[in-house]
Amino acid sequence: MRIGRCLFASLPFLAMGLVQVAAQPSLALPAATPTTVFRFDRPITQGAAVLGKAPAGTIELRFDGAPVAVDADGRFLIAFDRDAPPSAILTARTADGRAFAQSLSVAPRAWRIERVNAPLRPTKNSETFMALRAPERAQIAAARTVASNAQGWRQTFIWPRTGRISGLFGSQRIYQGAPGAYHGGVDIAGATGEPVIAPADGVVILAADHPFTLEGNLLMIDHGHGLNSAFLHLSRIDVKAGDVVRQGQRIGAIGATGRATGPHLHWGMKWNDARIDPLLLAGVMPGG
Repeated sequence: MRIGRCLFASLPFLAMGLVQVAAQPSLALPAATPTTVFRFDRPITQGAAVLGKAPAGTIELRFDGAPVAVDADGRFLIAFDRDAPPSAILTARTADGRAFAQSLSVAPRAWRIERVNAPLRPTKNSETFMALRAPERAQIAAARTVASNAQGWRQTFIWPRTGRISGLFGSQRIYQGAPGAYHGGVDIAGATGEPVIAPADGVVILAADHPFTLEGNLLMIDHGHGLNSAFLHLSRIDVKAGDVVRQGQRIGAIGATGRATGPHLHWGMKWNDARIDPLLLAGVMPGG
């Protein structure tokens, strides 16, 4: 993971006018039309997670063939990776045997790309590093298999820390034509010890008991329906695995542990295997 410290700049997708979702289950979604079987709370773009409403009586929902959890009220969540293709298919089957299908158009995003006139340096992983890294990756992978009944995925997310955005999701360097890894989250500048709060309700699925080699003190929260948050480089973790946390609750503090160039909060989010942009869920940074 590369920690970027680029200054925040206005992006085209901010002009799309993100529609906020009520924190309560009774979402107000646009009305369906003859060509829109499913309704969504916001535009479908690369890196976005969207709340949807399925036809009444839906008992099975599939997203590009993979099963998706759908609640009794028809609410569900799907998301699109940073490099999601331009289209996807959503299908539903109802209890009375009806079948529905809708093709979804995924709008592209203009990522911040920096071209560097130097070769990409190969990563040399020592045996010592790999001996430490393997169990850390196993813990992270195991945490992401935990499925809780958290309902945070229905809420309007808030920023876990307000401040200057110093690293954008999706930004990437190209080294003489060879792409480096893209930035998988949002970085928020801050001072060591400043509080970090839960952006939405959830259940703690990982609270590292020691600093990981890359992430430092790592905290992960499951928000339900496959959506989870990761908070990296913390100086302190104030919750433990299994804890139920509420939106706005203090969960830790900003730090510079792990592979970081200075104190800041890295907030990463995933829906199943898709990395998504926290900014699209939390909206414009207050005061930004």
